[in-house]
Amino acid sequence: MTYVIAQPCVDVMDRGCVEECPVDCIYEGKRMLYIHPDECVDCGACEPACPVEAIFYEDDTPDEWSEYYDANVGFFDDLGSPGGAAKTGPQDFDHPFVAALPPQNQD
Repeated sequence: MTYVIAQPCVDVMDRGCVEECPVDCIYEGKRMLYIHPDECVDCGACEPACPVEAIFYEDDTPDEWSEYYDANVGFFDDLGSPGGAAKTGPQDFDHPFVAALPPQNQD
């Protein structure tokens, strides 16, 4: 199992979760952050650090955001498993599902 970052992160990317992650498995895309499913150790440190409540344990992801599991996994199809987000840096792409979303309101 793994944690999933969902819709509330799109166009927000607070990065508080990145600071809390002890294994550096949260990668930055163009419009949102993604958790690498093979690098995540399921510690849960990221979840309470997210100010927009975008992070869910895989089985607890709300139904309306179920597509975000595939988006988090699929983001790494070409990137692979680099072994740490810090050395990889921000990526200039998103999963196609996220890239196709309209801009999210920042209330």
